[in-house]
Amino acid sequence: MHPNKLSIALTLALAGMTGSACAHDHEQDFGLKIQHQLRAQSEKLFGVEQPLTESAPATVGAYRTLSQTANEQVLVAEGLKVEYLSREAANSTDMMFLWPANNPTHLITAVEEFSPHAIGTLPSGITKLTPSVQRINLKTGKSEIILRGLAGGDGIRLTPWGTVLVAEENTTGGAYEIIDPLNVTNHTVTNRAAGTVVDAAGNPSANVVKRSALPTMAWEGIGILPSGVVIGGDELRPGSPANADGGAIFKFVPAAPRAVNAGPIANLSQSPLASGLVYAMQVSCVDGAQQFGQGCEIGNAAWLPVPAATARASANSAGATGYYRPEDLELDPMFKDASNPDAIRFCWTNTGNEAGKNYGEVVCGVDSAPLTASSTQRTVAVNRFLEGDTDLNQPDNIAFQPVTGNLYVIEDHDNGDIWACLPDGADRDIKTDGCVKILSVKDSSAEPTGFFFAPDGKTAYVSIQHSDDALMTNLDDYGTDDILKITGFKVKHHKE
Repeated sequence: MHPNKLSIALTLALAGMTGSACAHDHEQDFGLKIQHQLRAQSEKLFGVEQPLTESAPATVGAYRTLSQTANEQVLVAEGLKVEYLSREAANSTDMMFLWPANNPTHLITAVEEFSPHAIGTLPSGITKLTPSVQRINLKTGKSEIILRGLAGGDGIRLTPWGTVLVAEENTTGGAYEIIDPLNVTNHTVTNRAAGTVVDAAGNPSANVVKRSALPTMAWEGIGILPSGVVIGGDELRPGSPANADGGAIFKFVPAAPRAVNAGPIANLSQSPLASGLVYAMQVSCVDGAQQFGQGCEIGNAAWLPVPAATARASANSAGATGYYRPEDLELDPMFKDASNPDAIRFCWTNTGNEAGKNYGEVVCGVDSAPLTASSTQRTVAVNRFLEGDTDLNQPDNIAFQPVTGNLYVIEDHDNGDIWACLPDGADRDIKTDGCVKILSVKDSSAEPTGFFFAPDGKTAYVSIQHSDDALMTNLDDYGTDDILKITGFKVKHHKE
């Protein structure tokens, strides 16, 4: 054969082999096989018959209507049932929890109204400001306003001592504690800076107090320990203000920690949140020293003391580790360290920016000594649990599912999705073993938020927030949101 012809023949043969190999490699792609296995075993792993393959398609214009069914609000995995809990939740309803912890009768939620303003007059004649905290009857769906006047009410939790802690997602965000919330109606924060709160008649409130000992920051996620230790993140992006490193993670350590089984308090003066010190987390990426800064977002962390009133600016100037908009933060209820019963695990979302190709992440820290806060003693090991991608991105809220330990990740954008992610198993890595899509919001003007599970892990609640409400009527002289109740989750411990 002519040498040129031989060369051409060999080239064609190799090209054919390469094409065949590529096709074969695609069919045998290990990552795709794992994705397929996650779907095939979804009932065993995630308690749903079949997860979603695609997100809901985009919509145009006002989508939410008075006649809409709950199923028209979201796509859900096969086997799940969706119904309305309430269609009269205050507009921008965000984080929420069940009250009381045992045999709950109500949902208590924060309302993310960033510009508190007058919307009418209360029966007593005092100005009626926009709602900030509400209670929703689990049987009737009726909503009643507990507190008004916050700027960006977002993070809200039931404390281990039986009160409500609610905080503002605002540059000057404060934290407020409420006792006996079923018997508090239309109390109002009349001066946020001073922490002035009045009851419905205009008298000083005995049931709501501003907790100035906690850091001033843009609150969202809150982890509260029985001792009174509080961990939360400042929802701040890098470069805002110029050259800022981003949002820090803070820890409040009470001056008088409570015993684990101390029970509920009788009045707000007994709360461990009344006084204490604030610290900002600084992650070191070397051993034996506080080497911090760019490239040191994971590693061993210590806690730097900062003043509560200037927590954000002081943390940045002191070299605390900054993240891209830390949002929700949750304590892992399934975490146990056999060698250290005091250790806790907390996880939070860094939302990132999809348009900037920063798809966000979930990061977790294990604090071996929660009551310890030292600038030289590194008590926290910080590592990434989940990295976002072009489909799962801009994580905002997270929620651990009881019994299974699966972590649900809620996206922060229109047509937002909710993903279920497995815990890290016995494999070599320290990340989730895989995620599937469970829910997708149909309304392109809305997003899911506040997602959480009831204690049995079989029922979940979610707020459909920021919808275009042009076709809806107001309640309480204010707009409304829908809260959905989702049932049908099958729960089983992964070790079974």
